[in-house]
Amino acid sequence: MRARVTVAAVLVVGLALVGGALILVVLLGSVLTHQVCQDARDRAGQLAVTEADVTKLPSSTGELVQVTDRSGRLVGGGALLASPGSQCVSVEPPGHGEDFVFAAAKASSGDQVVVGRPLVDVLDSTRFVRRVLVVGVPLMMVIVGAATWVVTGRMLAPVTAIRREVDEITATELHRRVPATRRDEIGRLAGTMNRMLDRLQRSQEVQQRFVSDAAHELRSPIAAIRQHAEVAVAHPERTTTGELAATVLAEDVRMQQLVEDLLLLASSDEQRIEPPHTPVDLDDLLLAEAKRLRSATNLNVVTVGVSAGQVFGDESALARMIGNITGNAARHARSEISLSLDESGDSVVLTVADDGPGIPPADQARVFDRFVRLDPARSRASGGAGLGLPIATEIARRHQGAITLVGPSTFEIRLPSTSAGPGRP
Repeated sequence: MRARVTVAAVLVVGLALVGGALILVVLLGSVLTHQVCQDARDRAGQLAVTEADVTKLPSSTGELVQVTDRSGRLVGGGALLASPGSQCVSVEPPGHGEDFVFAAAKASSGDQVVVGRPLVDVLDSTRFVRRVLVVGVPLMMVIVGAATWVVTGRMLAPVTAIRREVDEITATELHRRVPATRRDEIGRLAGTMNRMLDRLQRSQEVQQRFVSDAAHELRSPIAAIRQHAEVAVAHPERTTTGELAATVLAEDVRMQQLVEDLLLLASSDEQRIEPPHTPVDLDDLLLAEAKRLRSATNLNVVTVGVSAGQVFGDESALARMIGNITGNAARHARSEISLSLDESGDSVVLTVADDGPGIPPADQARVFDRFVRLDPARSRASGGAGLGLPIATEIARRHQGAITLVGPSTFEIRLPSTSAGPGRP
């Protein structure tokens, strides 16, 4: 880039200088020739107004003077050097070896005085200017090229520093940042690079935390299966085959559910999966979940606010999303859960609220994070792996919706209704 800018600058300046030099030489020659013509015309007029015999008047140094009669013949013999008429003419008289500019003026006697002035000074001046330009134009191009090279190098030095710094940053050094002290385009570029590095660092931290948390969660059922198996091998009289099989089956189901949750979250990090464009009645799913809660718990489940609402999507995934949200509410509710569903414009709004203590303000920002348990004393049997809300959030995102916490104990799910059309947010 530095070389291209320098070459472009030299070419542009070179073309401008060469064009300007040619115009300068032409204009200089024209102006000087016009001045010689004017001098010759003045001299001819001066000689023409005299009453004496102009053929006997002395000429200036290098000046040629002739007189013609009314018929245009040369007075006093000899060869006619030029017949300029009313305009100056430039010719090379025989025997002189250089150009002259001739001008004429009429005398009172009717004769015409012709005066010629040499162009040697004009030619010398233009020749000198050409020599100066032949040396000056290339020199100026060299100076412009050197200045452009130096200035461009200094301007691109921060870019080179950014490139070198980014090239040295590895996966284990994402905490490093490029210098961003300038307030111009390069400074904005450095700021953009630093924001990109921030995103990469956060993504790496999330991945590392995800792997660590997943390994920790998978370790528990594996350890439980191993513990019961070791007890059965060492002390077969303390357990039966049925008890061992029941324990292994329960832990296997738990581990299978955890692996499926992890795969769902991992696929959401890799790419956005479009849900099927199948109409789903959310009110039917919500009423079915309310019936399940009434039979499985002693809570009062209020559904008076449930009206019709239809969206496009995966029915099983939407049912799981509703189950995760209502399950979270059921674990924290004291005696009642309130479910409502309504259409607002092009969206379907589903609200789940409970009368529990609510989520503390300090924890509301991280309630949707993965593997988060707001109650450390809660067991895994009652609290799960901390993936219920993150999975519900991911399902809502895949359906172009969102889940928000609008109160300490109130979750709101907003999804595009079928009236908005498939694939529209």
